[in-house]
Amino acid sequence: MRLIAFEKEGRPALGARMGDSVVALADVVPDLPTDFLAAFTALNLPTNAKALAAKLSGAKGQPIAGLKLLPPVPRPGKIICIGLNYALHAKEGNNPIPDYPAVFMRGPTSLAAPGQALIRPKVSDKFDYEAELAVIIGQRARHLTESDALSCVAGYACFNEGSIRDYQRKSNQWTMGKNFERTGGFGPEIVTPDEIPQGPNALRIQMRLNGETMQDSNTSDMIFSVPRILAILSEVMTLEPGDVIATGTPSGVGYARKPPVFLKPGDIAEIDIEGVGVLSNPVQDEAGA
Repeated sequence: MRLIAFEKEGRPALGARMGDSVVALADVVPDLPTDFLAAFTALNLPTNAKALAAKLSGAKGQPIAGLKLLPPVPRPGKIICIGLNYALHAKEGNNPIPDYPAVFMRGPTSLAAPGQALIRPKVSDKFDYEAELAVIIGQRARHLTESDALSCVAGYACFNEGSIRDYQRKSNQWTMGKNFERTGGFGPEIVTPDEIPQGPNALRIQMRLNGETMQDSNTSDMIFSVPRILAILSEVMTLEPGDVIATGTPSGVGYARKPPVFLKPGDIAEIDIEGVGVLSNPVQDEAGA
């Protein structure tokens, strides 16, 4: 299945994309809560994925072209990001291969919907792209092991973990450079694990800037695999339905190029992940810049 979030009567709603149409899940799941995160929790993914797919079979949808799409989880409880998680990316920045992941958080206001403009802030022109595989949690989980970690995963999505590099480096904490308004593209949909039989650590991942390939790698280059990341995070915190984990970016980022390449107004940034989809966002300057 491919799940999306869209605006319905001024509120975020969950839907399933079926080709060029979307079925509102509230139309096929009795008593689905109106609150988005409560509804996502009630789906109990991935356990109930087959049952939900059966309910969608033959359901009448509406054209996706007429919908206002939102980030597939519009306001996650947690957006957890992993830094320096591809071996070649660590090397291109002259960083040692870590023996424990760098973990930082993003806030929901930093997200941009599929097709929505990413915002280059007025205070910096060092806006960098980062193609990432996002993991979306479907069930509460704590103290996972690597062998059972994927049992809590509702699905996967594309993420452009946009970074304002000069602000990222103002201190040894990266938070300020990672939370500018609408700098993180997310979407266009959540792809359930059954659609990715090879698993999350064998996927080609690319970033294209105005049609030119800037990053082209495979999630097999991750230093910490998706199961390992989930096990490490769940040692510390309870993972909850709707939480989003951005798993790090491969080599080819803009700041490491000679000369550096940063996003500017008029650019089109695309994240393309095998089996997951293509996330496309234009870039514009912050109002008043």
